[in-house]
Amino acid sequence: MKPLVSIIIPTYNRTEYLKYTLESVINQTYPATEIIVVDDGSPNTKTQTLCQHYKNVAYYKIENSGGPATPRNFGFKQSKGQYIAFLDDDDLWLPDKLSKQVKILEENPDFGIAHSYCDVIDKEGKPTGVSIGRPGSLDVKHGDVSHRMIGNWTLKMPTPLVRRTVIEEVGLFNTEIPAALEDTEYWTRCSFYTKFYYMDESLALYRLHGDNISNAKHKYVDLPLYLKDIIVAEKEKGNLSKQSYNKLLLNVCFSQTKHLKINGIKTFVNLFKLNPFWIINFRIWKLIVRRVLRIIFD
Repeated sequence: MKPLVSIIIPTYNRTEYLKYTLESVINQTYPATEIIVVDDGSPNTKTQTLCQHYKNVAYYKIENSGGPATPRNFGFKQSKGQYIAFLDDDDLWLPDKLSKQVKILEENPDFGIAHSYCDVIDKEGKPTGVSIGRPGSLDVKHGDVSHRMIGNWTLKMPTPLVRRTVIEEVGLFNTEIPAALEDTEYWTRCSFYTKFYYMDESLALYRLHGDNISNAKHKYVDLPLYLKDIIVAEKEKGNLSKQSYNKLLLNVCFSQTKHLKINGIKTFVNLFKLNPFWIINFRIWKLIVRRVLRIIFD
């Protein structure tokens, strides 16, 4: 008997995209699926009407929360699957996505998450020729990635398949942080609890359009502060040595400098919040100078 996979789709007033998202799930070659759509308070009944056309889609509507974290958490609480996948309402899966990932996790019980890169489509669903999430070296995103991931990269949201037991141990998405940051914060937390199995193929299509939450780049200036919270928590649990903590904190400081172009003042303020002694670190200054020169001459 194939293990059940629960697919949780948060949505808000996007029936024109959601229709294609649902069809990409329903057309999966893997049959044992539970599809849960959580409507984050859309101002009409269009989403409910759409979902009623699919007999295997469970529809729930909650009070608007302003982001995907709350509906994802709600959906997980309704789910029964041994494996969990989160899919945004504007992205698509390729037909063999679940079949391939379930096989990987069934054959590799010491891995808790399978993930891949994805190809980018435009708002009309046409390929752009761009791929995102593919590392230069495959080892970067495979195995115990906790010390390689933080401040450097994250999982692409349409791609992970997660064991239920991992979510039960790690906890749910953080609803106290700005929308757009919760994905990176969550997968970073997961990296300290399980190994990631990276599959070097595109298994999903990421739709790029003007309404993407991730387009709000100004929100990412504060992301390093939430990443620091993760490593502080791991250190307090005794999971990180002082040396490992300092190394990861340095990575987080490095990641903060990426936001100089977006908000230079806040970047420097946050650097002091991350580590008051960053100012005497030559490597950070060298990186800042390099980024400033790039801003000036680009």
